[in-house]
Amino acid sequence: MQSTVRLFSSLLASFFIISLAFASESDHKYRPDDPITLWVNKVGPYNNPQETYNYYSLPFCRPSGNAAHKWGGLGEVLGGNELIDSLIDIKFKKSVDKTTICELELDEAKVKQFKDAIDNSYWFEFFIDDLPLWGFVGENTDNKHVLYTHKSITVNYNKDQIIHVNLTQGGAKPLEVGKTVDMTYSVKWILTNTSFARRFDVYLDYPFFEHQIHWFSIFNSFMMVIFLTGLVSMILMRTLRNDYAKYAREDDDLETLERDVNEESGWKLVHGDVFRTPRSLVLLSAFVGTGAQLALLVLLVILFAIVGMLYIGRGAIVTTFIVCYAFTSFISGYVSGGMYSRHGGKNWIKSMILTASFFPFLCFGIGFMLNTVAIFYGSLAAIPFGTMVVVFVIWAFVSFPLTLLGAVVGRNWSGALNNPCRVKTIPRPIPEKKWYLTPSVVSMMGGLLPFGSIFIEMYFVFTSFWNYKVIQ
Repeated sequence: MQSTVRLFSSLLASFFIISLAFASESDHKYRPDDPITLWVNKVGPYNNPQETYNYYSLPFCRPSGNAAHKWGGLGEVLGGNELIDSLIDIKFKKSVDKTTICELELDEAKVKQFKDAIDNSYWFEFFIDDLPLWGFVGENTDNKHVLYTHKSITVNYNKDQIIHVNLTQGGAKPLEVGKTVDMTYSVKWILTNTSFARRFDVYLDYPFFEHQIHWFSIFNSFMMVIFLTGLVSMILMRTLRNDYAKYAREDDDLETLERDVNEESGWKLVHGDVFRTPRSLVLLSAFVGTGAQLALLVLLVILFAIVGMLYIGRGAIVTTFIVCYAFTSFISGYVSGGMYSRHGGKNWIKSMILTASFFPFLCFGIGFMLNTVAIFYGSLAAIPFGTMVVVFVIWAFVSFPLTLLGAVVGRNWSGALNNPCRVKTIPRPIPEKKWYLTPSVVSMMGGLLPFGSIFIEMYFVFTSFWNYKVIQ
């Protein structure tokens, strides 16, 4: 009986200690000498941020025993993160002088791996208390490959919380077969007055967004849109005001059709056909509904990013996208169902299924091909099967039913079609078009103005996604 009580007490104490350890990282509060975990995440080439591999795919010092893995949320897994405990001894507010992690024996295979990584400018990523650390594997100077063997970690703290972490590398050693190098680290703790709420400010590049070209591009795009919208609206209103009243009074007969052919030109020739029900109504309504949902989705994510702090959590933006997409599926069904109903559609089952599955299955097809390539190369971008199941469950039990519900509501609440002109019973024959009126040319010419509005801004968008800032 006493042994049972002791065993139960030991288990309870162990559980309490483990809970405290995890609670420290979850609430970001520590006591002196509390263990601090250095998580290693991934490595990859500098010129391709989307190509990442497990940190231990390179022959670095592996922790002895079974190292713990930190599994994050759905967005973190989809973002290609795999955090592994390095088992490096770091304690809160306890500085560490230069200490050896392990002795690395360089054989021919390891030297080749490190040289290939250095030639491709491989970088790695660590995490301490959810704060990232980055560094390069080594460097190539005058065709001499050197490996950084020392990692100096500086931690700024305020009371019982970690505010900022910094990694400085040194100990560059040449990569030569048969040599043994010591992989070392050191830790230095520095008191700071920065508050915990502002600890991520150092990662936000405010001067980048204050760049004059950035604001000039926004102003240029805004003024161009306002000017063109006002100009086109003014011309159309003057031209069409009288024509709307005229064609609304016309009778639908062959005499009107003959008069159109002989007397009128331009858009007036097709005024009685522009509101005719399109041939591929199911496909068009699905596209319009999906577009409305994606527009609302982007708006919601931007609002959440402004109001909240999505950049703090790993994968928070991806998770927000998935959750918002699932719950905005009602909008796609509503818009698609309303449009399909107003044009007199009859094949409702096909319309609802296509609206609910078009975009997800398109993403699945593209993701399947990319995932196959990622698995072949052993990249962390490969999505695990379990994550695929979770995404499918979200779509099947949240997104799909909401789309069907939205389609039913849109069907009943859409109202009647209110066209400014009557649709003629006899379709007008389509005349031969000149080469500059073909869809390919019109699409290209019609895209010039939108391209002129956004091409400068796209530089900043791509830079924020795929560009790094290297601090020497």
